[in-house]
Amino acid sequence: MARIVFGESVQGASHIRSGRECQDSLKKVERGEDTVILAVADGHGSDACPYSRTGADIAVNVFCKIMEDYLDTYADRTDMLLTFLKREGDTKVAQAIEAEWKRRVLKAHANHKREVPLDPEGEKDSEAVYRMYGSTLLGLALTEEFLFAFQLGDGDIMEVTGKGVQSVIEADKILGTETHSLSRAEAWRKAITCTARRDGKRRRPLLYMLSTDGMANSYKNGDEFCKTCADYYALLRKHGAKAVSDSLRGWLKETSELGCGDDITVLMAYYS
Repeated sequence: MARIVFGESVQGASHIRSGRECQDSLKKVERGEDTVILAVADGHGSDACPYSRTGADIAVNVFCKIMEDYLDTYADRTDMLLTFLKREGDTKVAQAIEAEWKRRVLKAHANHKREVPLDPEGEKDSEAVYRMYGSTLLGLALTEEFLFAFQLGDGDIMEVTGKGVQSVIEADKILGTETHSLSRAEAWRKAITCTARRDGKRRRPLLYMLSTDGMANSYKNGDEFCKTCADYYALLRKHGAKAVSDSLRGWLKETSELGCGDDITVLMAYYS
């Protein structure tokens, strides 16, 4: 098989002890042999964000849907789509993702008949509702011709080849536990994107790996995290994707137990 996509979300060791559900979410959409869309989100999970697991679920679905819409709209005009994503990825695309996420959050809140807080003027406070569902978002669209990466908040999108490990996108690193969030006003302004041409039939084997911050935070530094990405690549080459996929959940649970204790989600696209 030329490409295999797989991943896992595991409840963090500290969340198991405290009885808190996993706040992460992942989604993949494979469109034939040439195109795949990947998304990973990390709900904030704080007391102020009681529905952040739902927020994360909404986030991955929104990214995949919006990218599918763009791919359909520009189905026979790849160069035009590439130009659009380069010019508008961190503006119009980010705005569309934020707007659709917030629209779906309000709909989910209403469907569950949850109370809407009031602002000081006695009006319904939509911003307060968004905060209850706060989430980050990582997204990656891969075609034979190009890749488009999207990041709002923490987490990592990595590319691994026989030559080494590198970040697909360099995101802002915030000290402490704070992170950028889809729930914030004008959240799109904190989105970072990367668009690049690629020849999907060259430079194989090749691994793309999306992970929530629970993964990197379980290692003492960035070098150790990158070494682990390289180790996954080596295991894929030696044992194949099925063996790694079958073992991934157990490995991630162990990583959380020995590391930061947070939820961990990893989603991989491996080109053999």
